[in-house]
Amino acid sequence: MYQPAVADERTTIKDMIATQLAAIRASAYGLSDEQLRSRPLASALSIGGIIKHSAYVLRTPISPTIGVPHKPQGGFFESFALAEDESFAAVLADFDQATKEYLAAFDDLDPAQEVQMGPRPWYGENEPATASLRWGMLHHLEEFARHAGHADLIREQLDGAKAPELLLAVEGLPGNSFVQPWGGRK
Repeated sequence: MYQPAVADERTTIKDMIATQLAAIRASAYGLSDEQLRSRPLASALSIGGIIKHSAYVLRTPISPTIGVPHKPQGGFFESFALAEDESFAAVLADFDQATKEYLAAFDDLDPAQEVQMGPRPWYGENEPATASLRWGMLHHLEEFARHAGHADLIREQLDGAKAPELLLAVEGLPGNSFVQPWGGRK
C-alpha cells in the first residue's frame, strides 16, 4: 500500500501506479481457476481477464516514443479474457514481469517532456496529439485505477472480499480496528 510521502512528481506517480497494480494483482488472491474466469457482472470482465489486460497495457508505450522494452502480445480485444488453454499462472507471471519492467522504466522519465500521443479512436480522435509525458503517465494511472475498481467489484460479487483486506493478506500485514486480512468468509 502506498503510504503518504514527500517525493518528486515522477516517484509519486510511479508509486500511485504501483499501488493500483498491487490491488489488481491482489484481486486474484485465493481464487480458483473457475472463479478467475468467472464473469459475474453484466460485462464480459473477469479477474483473470483484468490481470491479462493490465499486462497488455503495461507493455504498451506511454507514448509511441517512450515505452517499455517489449511490445504486447496478441490483440487489444483478446487481452480482456483468458483463452481456454491459457494458464492463469502464466498470465500472472507475465503481469509480474511486465510490472517490474514498467516501473523500472519510470526512473528515466521526465514528466515535462513533450511527446506525441497516439490516436484515441474510441474518443473520435483519429490523429496523434502532442502532450506532456505527464499526461501519459497520469493517463496510465487512470487506466490502472479504473481496472482496480473493476476488479474490486468482481471480487466482491464472487465472495465478498474487498481490496484492503486482500492487500493485507497478500502483503502479510496485520489487521487493525478498521480492516483484517482476508481469510475467507466464516
